[in-house]
Amino acid sequence: MSVAKNDILDAFNARFTTKKYDPQRKISTQDFTLILEAARLSPSSFGFEPWNIIVVQNEALRKALLPDVWGAQGTLPTASHFVVFTAKTGENLGPDSKHIRHILTHVKHMPEENQQGMLSKFSDFQQHDFNLHTPESRHHWAARQAYIALGNMLTVAALLGIDSQPVEGFNIARVTETLVKQGLIEPKSDLPVVMASFGYRDMEVTPKTRRPILEAITWA
Repeated sequence: MSVAKNDILDAFNARFTTKKYDPQRKISTQDFTLILEAARLSPSSFGFEPWNIIVVQNEALRKALLPDVWGAQGTLPTASHFVVFTAKTGENLGPDSKHIRHILTHVKHMPEENQQGMLSKFSDFQQHDFNLHTPESRHHWAARQAYIALGNMLTVAALLGIDSQPVEGFNIARVTETLVKQGLIEPKSDLPVVMASFGYRDMEVTPKTRRPILEAITWA
Protein backbone atom coordinates (compact mmCIF):
# COMPACT_ATOMS: atom_id res chain seq x y z
CA MET A 1 0.00 0.00 0.00
CA SER A 2 1.41 3.38 -0.96
CA VAL A 3 0.25 6.98 -1.00
CA ALA A 4 2.04 9.65 -2.98
CA LYS A 5 3.95 11.94 -0.61
CA ASN A 6 2.88 15.01 -2.54
CA ASP A 7 -0.76 13.99 -2.18
CA ILE A 8 -0.37 13.88 1.61
CA LEU A 9 1.27 17.29 1.79
CA ASP A 10 -1.22 18.75 -0.67
CA ALA A 11 -4.08 17.52 1.51
CA PHE A 12 -2.60 19.04 4.67
CA ASN A 13 -1.91 22.33 2.92
CA ALA A 14 -5.41 22.43 1.48
CA ARG A 15 -7.13 21.49 4.77
CA PHE A 16 -8.86 24.53 6.20
CA THR A 17 -10.91 25.07 9.33
CA THR A 18 -14.15 25.78 7.53
CA LYS A 19 -16.62 28.24 9.09
CA LYS A 20 -19.41 27.84 6.53
CA TYR A 21 -20.43 25.01 4.22
CA ASP A 22 -22.49 24.74 1.08
CA PRO A 23 -25.68 23.17 2.52
CA GLN A 24 -26.62 21.75 -0.90
CA ARG A 25 -23.49 19.58 -1.14
CA LYS A 26 -23.60 16.36 0.83
CA ILE A 27 -20.82 13.88 1.57
CA SER A 28 -21.52 10.47 0.09
CA THR A 29 -22.35 7.63 2.46
CA GLN A 30 -19.30 5.76 1.22
CA ASP A 31 -16.94 8.65 1.96
CA PHE A 32 -18.33 9.43 5.39
CA THR A 33 -18.26 5.77 6.35
CA LEU A 34 -14.56 5.81 5.49
CA ILE A 35 -14.06 8.88 7.72
CA LEU A 36 -15.83 7.10 10.58
CA GLU A 37 -13.73 3.99 10.02
CA ALA A 38 -10.60 6.12 10.38
CA ALA A 39 -11.83 7.05 13.86
CA ARG A 40 -12.87 3.51 14.79
CA LEU A 41 -9.51 2.07 13.76
CA SER A 42 -7.51 4.75 15.57
CA PRO A 43 -5.15 3.80 18.40
CA SER A 44 -5.97 4.47 22.05
CA SER A 45 -4.00 3.99 25.24
CA PHE A 46 -4.05 0.30 26.19
CA GLY A 47 -6.51 -0.14 23.31
CA PHE A 48 -9.36 0.71 25.69
CA GLU A 49 -11.28 3.01 23.27
CA PRO A 50 -12.77 5.23 26.02
CA TRP A 51 -14.91 7.30 23.65
CA ASN A 52 -17.96 7.20 21.40
CA ILE A 53 -19.19 9.28 18.46
CA ILE A 54 -22.69 10.70 17.99
CA VAL A 55 -23.43 11.65 14.37
CA VAL A 56 -25.91 14.53 14.58
CA GLN A 57 -28.00 14.57 11.40
CA ASN A 58 -31.40 15.31 12.92
CA GLU A 59 -32.29 18.93 12.15
CA ALA A 60 -34.29 19.40 15.35
CA LEU A 61 -31.36 18.20 17.44
CA ARG A 62 -28.97 20.52 15.59
CA LYS A 63 -31.28 23.45 16.34
CA ALA A 64 -31.46 22.42 20.00
CA LEU A 65 -27.67 22.31 20.23
CA LEU A 66 -27.01 25.52 18.29
CA PRO A 67 -27.47 28.08 21.14
CA ASP A 68 -24.83 26.29 23.22
CA VAL A 69 -22.31 25.58 20.44
CA TRP A 70 -20.92 29.06 19.87
CA GLY A 71 -17.94 27.74 17.91
CA ALA A 72 -20.11 26.26 15.16
CA GLN A 73 -22.75 28.90 14.53
CA GLY A 74 -22.02 28.87 10.80
CA THR A 75 -21.30 25.16 10.44
CA LEU A 76 -23.76 23.30 12.64
CA PRO A 77 -26.68 24.43 10.41
CA THR A 78 -24.83 23.97 7.09
CA ALA A 79 -22.53 20.97 7.56
CA SER A 80 -23.20 17.81 5.63
CA HIS A 81 -22.28 15.82 8.76
CA PHE A 82 -21.73 16.92 12.35
CA VAL A 83 -20.28 14.71 15.09
CA VAL A 84 -19.98 14.89 18.86
CA PHE A 85 -17.27 12.89 20.62
CA THR A 86 -18.09 11.69 24.12
CA ALA A 87 -15.54 10.29 26.55
CA LYS A 88 -16.04 7.93 29.45
CA THR A 89 -16.30 9.47 32.89
CA GLY A 90 -13.56 8.66 35.36
CA GLU A 91 -15.83 6.42 37.41
CA ASN A 92 -16.06 4.15 34.37
CA LEU A 93 -12.33 3.87 33.78
CA GLY A 94 -11.09 2.06 36.85
CA PRO A 95 -9.10 -1.15 36.28
CA ASP A 96 -12.14 -3.29 37.05
CA SER A 97 -14.85 -1.07 35.55
CA LYS A 98 -17.60 -2.33 33.26
CA HIS A 99 -16.16 -0.61 30.17
CA ILE A 100 -12.64 -1.95 30.66
CA ARG A 101 -13.95 -5.46 31.29
CA HIS A 102 -16.12 -5.22 28.17
CA ILE A 103 -13.14 -4.28 26.01
CA LEU A 104 -10.98 -7.08 27.38
CA THR A 105 -13.69 -9.75 27.25
CA HIS A 106 -15.84 -8.91 24.22
CA VAL A 107 -13.55 -6.85 21.99
CA LYS A 108 -10.08 -8.25 22.65
CA HIS A 109 -11.49 -11.71 23.54
CA MET A 110 -8.87 -12.03 26.26
CA PRO A 111 -9.17 -15.09 28.54
CA GLU A 112 -9.95 -14.29 32.17
CA GLU A 113 -6.60 -15.64 33.33
CA ASN A 114 -4.79 -13.16 31.07
CA GLN A 115 -6.90 -10.15 32.03
CA GLN A 116 -5.45 -9.82 35.52
CA GLY A 117 -1.99 -9.00 34.22
CA MET A 118 -3.38 -6.32 31.92
CA LEU A 119 -5.53 -4.84 34.70
CA SER A 120 -2.59 -4.79 37.09
CA LYS A 121 -0.46 -2.95 34.53
CA PHE A 122 -3.29 -0.49 33.86
CA SER A 123 -3.67 0.16 37.58
CA ASP A 124 0.07 0.87 37.92
CA PHE A 125 -0.13 3.18 34.90
CA GLN A 126 -2.97 5.16 36.43
CA GLN A 127 -1.48 5.39 39.91
CA HIS A 128 2.25 5.74 39.30
CA ASP A 129 2.92 6.77 35.68
CA PHE A 130 0.25 9.29 34.64
CA ASN A 131 -1.08 10.22 38.11
CA LEU A 132 -4.67 9.45 37.18
CA HIS A 133 -5.81 9.46 40.80
CA THR A 134 -9.17 11.21 40.42
CA PRO A 135 -12.26 10.66 38.27
CA GLU A 136 -11.61 14.06 36.66
CA SER A 137 -8.06 13.16 35.63
CA ARG A 138 -9.19 9.82 34.20
CA HIS A 139 -11.92 11.57 32.20
CA HIS A 140 -9.40 14.05 30.78
CA TRP A 141 -7.18 11.09 29.85
CA ALA A 142 -10.14 9.57 27.97
CA ALA A 143 -10.75 12.86 26.17
CA ARG A 144 -7.15 12.86 24.93
CA GLN A 145 -7.77 9.47 23.34
CA ALA A 146 -10.80 10.93 21.53
CA TYR A 147 -8.58 13.62 20.03
CA ILE A 148 -6.42 10.95 18.38
CA ALA A 149 -9.49 9.60 16.58
CA LEU A 150 -10.65 13.12 15.73
CA GLY A 151 -7.28 13.96 14.16
CA ASN A 152 -7.47 10.90 11.95
CA MET A 153 -10.98 11.84 10.82
CA LEU A 154 -9.79 15.32 9.82
CA THR A 155 -6.83 13.87 7.91
CA VAL A 156 -8.86 11.30 5.99
CA ALA A 157 -11.45 13.95 5.15
CA ALA A 158 -8.70 16.17 3.75
CA LEU A 159 -7.34 13.32 1.65
CA LEU A 160 -10.85 12.86 0.22
CA GLY A 161 -11.17 16.57 -0.59
CA ILE A 162 -13.73 17.07 2.18
CA ASP A 163 -13.59 20.11 4.45
CA SER A 164 -13.81 20.00 8.22
CA GLN A 165 -13.80 21.99 11.43
CA PRO A 166 -12.84 20.73 14.91
CA VAL A 167 -15.02 22.41 17.53
CA GLU A 168 -14.28 23.07 21.20
CA GLY A 169 -16.45 26.17 21.40
CA PHE A 170 -19.43 24.84 23.32
CA ASN A 171 -20.90 24.77 26.82
CA ILE A 172 -20.30 21.27 28.12
CA ALA A 173 -22.98 21.33 30.80
CA ARG A 174 -25.78 22.57 28.53
CA VAL A 175 -24.80 20.30 25.62
CA THR A 176 -24.77 17.40 28.07
CA GLU A 177 -28.28 18.35 29.19
CA THR A 178 -29.54 18.37 25.60
CA LEU A 179 -27.98 15.01 24.79
CA VAL A 180 -29.42 13.50 27.97
CA LYS A 181 -32.90 14.78 27.10
CA GLN A 182 -32.58 13.05 23.71
CA GLY A 183 -31.57 9.81 25.42
CA LEU A 184 -28.20 9.83 23.64
CA ILE A 185 -25.94 9.70 26.69
CA GLU A 186 -26.00 8.76 30.34
CA PRO A 187 -24.03 11.52 32.13
CA LYS A 188 -22.70 9.15 34.77
CA SER A 189 -21.01 7.18 31.95
CA ASP A 190 -20.22 9.60 29.09
CA LEU A 191 -19.73 13.33 28.60
CA PRO A 192 -19.17 15.42 25.43
CA VAL A 193 -15.56 16.51 24.96
CA VAL A 194 -15.13 17.75 21.37
CA MET A 195 -17.11 18.12 18.14
CA ALA A 196 -16.40 18.33 14.43
CA SER A 197 -18.22 19.35 11.28
CA PHE A 198 -17.69 18.03 7.76
CA GLY A 199 -18.82 19.23 4.35
CA TYR A 200 -17.76 21.35 1.40
CA ARG A 201 -16.66 24.93 2.02
CA ASP A 202 -18.69 27.93 0.94
CA MET A 203 -16.21 30.69 1.77
CA GLU A 204 -12.92 32.24 0.75
CA VAL A 205 -9.82 30.46 2.00
CA THR A 206 -7.03 32.42 3.66
CA PRO A 207 -3.41 31.26 3.33
CA LYS A 208 -2.34 28.70 5.91
CA THR A 209 -0.01 30.00 8.62
CA ARG A 210 2.19 27.76 10.75
CA ARG A 211 5.45 28.14 12.67
CA PRO A 212 8.56 27.16 10.66
CA ILE A 213 9.66 23.57 11.17
CA LEU A 214 12.91 24.57 12.91
CA GLU A 215 10.89 26.43 15.53
CA ALA A 216 8.27 23.75 16.04
CA ILE A 217 10.48 20.63 16.03
CA THR A 218 13.44 19.84 18.29
CA TRP A 219 15.78 16.95 17.49
CA ALA A 220 17.55 15.51 20.51
